[in-house]
Amino acid sequence: MFVTAGVSGQRWARATPARSSHVSRTLPAVSGVRSVRMVAEPQLDKKQQRRRIMQGEKFNRRGFADTKEEAQGMMVEEFTSELLRQMREEAYILERDGITVYLAKAYGFCWGVERAIALAYEARRQYPTERIWITNEIIHNPNVNRRLQEMGVHFVPEARDADGRVHKDLSGIQPSDVVVLPAFGATLEEMTYLDALGCRIVDTTCPWVSKVWNTVDKHHRAQCTSVIHGKWNHEETVATASFAEKYVIVRDLGQAEYLCDYILHGGDKQTFLKTFRNAMSADFDPDRDLVKVGVANQTTMMKNETAAIGKMLEKTMMKKYGPAELSEHFVAFNTICDATQERQDAMLELVERELDVVLVVGGFNSSNTSHLVEIAEQRGLAVYHVDSAARILPDNVIEHRTVHGEVVQTRGWLPHNGTDGGTVRLGVTSGASTPDRHVEECLERVFLTHAVERARV
Repeated sequence: MFVTAGVSGQRWARATPARSSHVSRTLPAVSGVRSVRMVAEPQLDKKQQRRRIMQGEKFNRRGFADTKEEAQGMMVEEFTSELLRQMREEAYILERDGITVYLAKAYGFCWGVERAIALAYEARRQYPTERIWITNEIIHNPNVNRRLQEMGVHFVPEARDADGRVHKDLSGIQPSDVVVLPAFGATLEEMTYLDALGCRIVDTTCPWVSKVWNTVDKHHRAQCTSVIHGKWNHEETVATASFAEKYVIVRDLGQAEYLCDYILHGGDKQTFLKTFRNAMSADFDPDRDLVKVGVANQTTMMKNETAAIGKMLEKTMMKKYGPAELSEHFVAFNTICDATQERQDAMLELVERELDVVLVVGGFNSSNTSHLVEIAEQRGLAVYHVDSAARILPDNVIEHRTVHGEVVQTRGWLPHNGTDGGTVRLGVTSGASTPDRHVEECLERVFLTHAVERARV
């Protein structure tokens, strides 16, 4: 079976005895995979469908007591850092050989990411002989995903089409397999298919993401369209959209302003539909579906931007319908992730220091990491985003991702001295999917680079 991200699929459940009110169907056979007989769902809304799947005997989101301790031991060994522990004890500052390192006071692994990795490790130990799949990257960290591959975990094949939509091939999964759902969550279509197949499911979805799903359900119950602040092709937003009924996804304040202007003044419908062609629910009609709206967000977006979009929509609906009718046309629930907010606040505090250079460590496809880079860029600082220590090359060269998404090499990125003639002042933070060990490895490369460069002077 191929599942297309962001495109609503048919709703099918595991086969039950035929009834006159159900229409039966057998999925077409795929090479090497037996057919799965399925029947149409009763009229359940999307939250009810998700709840039914989660209550299944083969669905696990609590982990495995028998392998929990072993998994925790593996994570401590592979991901922790004695250097960063010492920095936390020394006011998040480290001085070494002409460099002063300032570590952000909130950085790195969040609780949701740690939980997702722990559940994946537990599952591998719980099912040592079974074939295990993950529906996409467990988190946005290349080294962590590579580690899971080394443990024999398979990643579902996927491809992007010309529009950037992801198509996943689930046909290789067998009923005897175990499937891990990543921290970003999985779409309703994927969950329904896997449940009908009868395989075991281990759900590592971050509880904050689940909170957003509950919010879009509240929008549906209030007969509101969900305005989702996010990137339409990001795994988390794709999953969230699959649980919404009517939705439109806005990437930034600019798109939100366009949406609000259309609400107030109307406009060319075809231009609207073209603008959001990959970012709205099927049969979306802006003249019909923007009368009542609610706000949700991809949990890793900039918190200030999400808040501004919410305020903008609230003012728009108040202007159009009046204060007395506002509650009939606009609903708001807080869906900003605490961990995302804490890391952004810590970065805002860090860039207030007098810094010569900033290093941000995290996956190149990590949304929350890219926003940390944006904060330093907006401050006018020299900032370099790397996904591993391997990007810090000899001869004072660094390979890094720019805020525009390009991966480039910069020579002479690390100065010999600070701008004041003293020590180099280096600010450091990391995304929510980055282990402390990876930050330490980057810092050791920085210290080596600086020592070599100073010896040449």
